[in-house]
Amino acid sequence: MLYGIEKLNLANLPTPIEKLTKISELLDKNMYIKRDDYTGLEFSGNKIRKLEFSVKDAINKGANHLITCGAIQSNHARATAVVAAKFGLGCTLVLKGNETDDLDGNYFLDKLFGAEITFVSADDYAFRRNEIMENTKEQLKKLGMKPYIIPEGASNGIGSLGYLNCYEEILIQEKSLGIEFDAIVVAVGSGGTYAGLYLGNQLHKSNKKIIGFNVSSTAEHFIGRICELVDETLPLLDGNYDVNKEDIKIIDGYVGRGYAINRVEELEFIERIAQNEGILLDPVYSGKAFYGLINEIQNGKFNDLKNILFIHTGGQFGIFPKKNSFEL
Repeated sequence: MLYGIEKLNLANLPTPIEKLTKISELLDKNMYIKRDDYTGLEFSGNKIRKLEFSVKDAINKGANHLITCGAIQSNHARATAVVAAKFGLGCTLVLKGNETDDLDGNYFLDKLFGAEITFVSADDYAFRRNEIMENTKEQLKKLGMKPYIIPEGASNGIGSLGYLNCYEEILIQEKSLGIEFDAIVVAVGSGGTYAGLYLGNQLHKSNKKIIGFNVSSTAEHFIGRICELVDETLPLLDGNYDVNKEDIKIIDGYVGRGYAINRVEELEFIERIAQNEGILLDPVYSGKAFYGLINEIQNGKFNDLKNILFIHTGGQFGIFPKKNSFEL
């Protein structure tokens, strides 16, 4: 339980923290990575931490069918399909894309784990995805089902608890490692991961910098969204907490060509990290965010930070549909 709130125990926790020795020497900083890509194979990545809370809430409410949404290679959609299969729940995924896309990566796994898939256009996904999920919910209820909607990325109040829990895990690991991190850095794609980390930092008054690199939309959008998520999460906690939402730090400029679309330099960076550190970043989230972090440091930013923890949020299945984009 976290603050009296029940969760499932699905992820392999705690995930390890490793020092990136070569990058640390290059940058003259202590660079660490938290391997949330190790949360599991089928359950891999950051989404499962959120789903531990979201799906427990669904089960507690008697739901027998999960509905969620994402892009064609959504890590969250794949993780939801896996959890649904494990607990014998139905699953409908509203995916941005079309059925002519190659059966590869996360989309292949969605099908393998038996999810029902509804494809929608980019415009419908951008402006009508919640409406479409609500319509799906009503249709399923007419069939006698008890559906439960999980928003994009499981980024809502209860989903954000997954990374409040992760923050407390990091505090324990700091003691065992004998180090205190000045900053925790993460990719931002729907806001829930950042919101949980930020809230943990606030509740524990740790004074770390929580730094996000947005991989879609704008920093301004996510600052507003994270404020909303913090407001959604606080009423779930046992107690009254004073939270300052004025120092949310999202660094813009690394969306590149767009969400899930890569530039050559990003792919080359992923290749260099693989060959020099033996770590596989994903092209949608951690690849872009870590590229942004290293670029910012090399451009003279973050001189006040010595011990930096980057969270690898998983998503490696998404690299396989992009295999032809790498010049190997």
